[in-house]
Amino acid sequence: MNICRPDDAPEPAFEQPWHAQAFALTVHLNESGRFTWADWVSRFSATLARHGVSRDLNGGDDYFTAWLETLEAILAEDGVAPAEEVETTREGWKQAYLETPHGHPVVLQDG
Repeated sequence: MNICRPDDAPEPAFEQPWHAQAFALTVHLNESGRFTWADWVSRFSATLARHGVSRDLNGGDDYFTAWLETLEAILAEDGVAPAEEVETTREGWKQAYLETPHGHPVVLQDG
C-alpha cells in the first residue's frame, strides 16, 4: 500500500495564483512574438536589480511585483496597454474589492 504523507507532497511552483497567471501570460506573449525572451530577461533583470538594491528579494510577491512591472512596461511601450489604462483598471479592481461583501465574487464594473 502506497500512502502519500503530506510532507511528501511537492511544493507548489507558485505561492499565489496571480504569480502563475503573470508567468503564463508572459510566456504566451513571448511565444506569440510580442517580445523575445532575451529582451524579457534583460528588462526583468534590470527591474529586479532596481527593486533589490536596498534588500534581498524573497522570491514571492516582491519577485512577481517586479515581474508584473516589467510586463506592464513592455506592453505600455508597445501601446497595447498604456500605463494610464492599466492604472485606471487597477484602481477599479481595488474599489470593487473594497465594495464587495465578504464571501461574494469581486466584479469589475464597466466604465
